[in-house]
Amino acid sequence: MTSLSTRTKNVFWTIIGLTFICLVINLPPSFTLFGRTFYRPDFSINLGNFTYKKDLQLKYGLDLAGGASLIYSVDTSKTTKDNLPSALDSLKSNIERRVNLFGISEAAVQLSTQGTDHRLVIELPGIEDVSQAINLIGKTAQLSFRGEDTKVTEATSSATFVKAFPFDTGINGSHLVKASVQLNPNNSQPEVSLEFNQEGTKLFADATQKYLNKRIAIFLDDLPITYPTVQSVIPDGKAVINGNFDIKTAKELSAQLNAGALPLSINLIQQTTIGATLGKDSINKGIFAGVVGLVIVCIFMIGNYGFLGLIADMSLIIYGLLTLTLYRLIPITLTFPGIVGFILSVGMAVDANILIFERMREETRLGKPWNVAMEMGFKLAWNSIRDANTCTIITGLILFNPLNWSFLNTSGMVRGFAVTLILGIILGIFTGVFVTRNLLRVLARKNDKL
Repeated sequence: MTSLSTRTKNVFWTIIGLTFICLVINLPPSFTLFGRTFYRPDFSINLGNFTYKKDLQLKYGLDLAGGASLIYSVDTSKTTKDNLPSALDSLKSNIERRVNLFGISEAAVQLSTQGTDHRLVIELPGIEDVSQAINLIGKTAQLSFRGEDTKVTEATSSATFVKAFPFDTGINGSHLVKASVQLNPNNSQPEVSLEFNQEGTKLFADATQKYLNKRIAIFLDDLPITYPTVQSVIPDGKAVINGNFDIKTAKELSAQLNAGALPLSINLIQQTTIGATLGKDSINKGIFAGVVGLVIVCIFMIGNYGFLGLIADMSLIIYGLLTLTLYRLIPITLTFPGIVGFILSVGMAVDANILIFERMREETRLGKPWNVAMEMGFKLAWNSIRDANTCTIITGLILFNPLNWSFLNTSGMVRGFAVTLILGIILGIFTGVFVTRNLLRVLARKNDKL
């Protein structure tokens, strides 16, 4: 082995260090080895009162985790053509916020448009009870804030209760930016915070001044959902509703408040349930297919290129660890088509090595020294690797449709395939060219045959 430059050695050890970090990240939270139980390090940052902790669990889509899929039709008859795009975006954002308040991991909310027909597609992984999902999404409701008439006696019936709050403050769902759950810093009790837009801030300030030490009831379709007492004038449009809440009731109230902020009416037209058992079976089959494919590729490379093929296999293992690490860190929601995209990218990742090794063979047949043939192999194969992978990346971008063009695909499943394929190709170029090249410089010898 010839002497190595300091730069080559530094790059080699950087690759080894990066591989070790990726290996640790991809370890299970706890595992037993040689009779001892080990735990994966807790990747968190603590700076004073600031704490950041990254969830490193792989995220699975509806087809793998199981859950509920709901399709709603969107009524756009009450909005103008100019306001329609912003109304649809607001609808999507509000539904996403409502779903997130309940802590559902990796829920997908998408808009689908065909001509003048608009659909809202909601996928809720982990929700097996469709009725629970429907109650979670709720329906469009009119939100209103009404002042108390202290001369009217409060009663238990809704009709009489409405009479106790006859004064319209002018505040409605269009003025509410968001409602969210937070913990009171003094007693750690759940409470619901409200944030209003500029117009709502002024109206809310006037209402809290007018009804100071009285109650303002919040109605949803003329049904009271809460009636807090105004304890102070609130001029900044940020209020807090507290009381005997637990996390569940606070989330329910928050979701009800956000429900009134929907700018368009929605109507459920289709519901589907996917069992977690089917999803688990799909994961097992996908993992098995991936392992079989990886083993076959590794055997082929060793059988055809000997020790150099073994180095290519090492590069391929590094590629797999890097890919899984990015899946965890970004994070990427894995669907079954996404797993297929990963398996396909494994085969494409090794294509670069095959092109390089074949060019190296051609150079050695011309009588060039091994080190020269190696460097020339990478140099001459690069154009083919670049052009082939660029075409595949362009195809992947068309499938992913990042600009949401209506004449292209908008399916979440196809997008899942596209994103794992694109990421796999980019990492495949990195490992096939950069990683393999440096491993060859350090580990391969002049007498290694091609």
